[in-house]
Amino acid sequence: MTQRSRIASATPFALSLFALCFCGAAHAERADREKPANIEADRVTVDDKNKVQIFEGRVKLTQGTLVIRSNKVVVTQDSDGFQKGVATGGDGGLARFRQKREGQDVYIEGEAERIEYEARDDVAQLFNRAKVINGKDEVAGEYINYDGYNETYVVTNGPNATVLQEGGSRVKVTIQPKKK
Repeated sequence: MTQRSRIASATPFALSLFALCFCGAAHAERADREKPANIEADRVTVDDKNKVQIFEGRVKLTQGTLVIRSNKVVVTQDSDGFQKGVATGGDGGLARFRQKREGQDVYIEGEAERIEYEARDDVAQLFNRAKVINGKDEVAGEYINYDGYNETYVVTNGPNATVLQEGGSRVKVTIQPKKK
């Protein structure tokens, strides 16, 4: 297997990892899945035996309208072939993504210190300083969990789905009125 084909095998993770923000009516641009993925990094480590790929240093993944930027992306695959991806760091310590919504001139953007996606359960989690912007709507908290199968969100003001009663920041949501 060539280095290029090894890198390309991380593509399903990238698409799925950032699908978290495409809930409800907010669906990702379908044509992106058919486009080639281009990944840039300062270093790539591939461990075929253990099914681990590590992209480090100014990582930028582009596939159609999808753009992911972080300092590090680690992709692992379990024995059943399901992938898990973790993106960490970036400008200001935040991993970021941006992708156009299907059939609209609107983009979904998100950021957090750590973004995790598990393909087996179709669950994405954003940890620490998490924010998702869908057009002009916005949600922010310390933790965002999106269950793709059930199309449900959980957003909390504390780390790892905890709720801080005193002294914690608050979850912030902005929903713009919809035009008739």
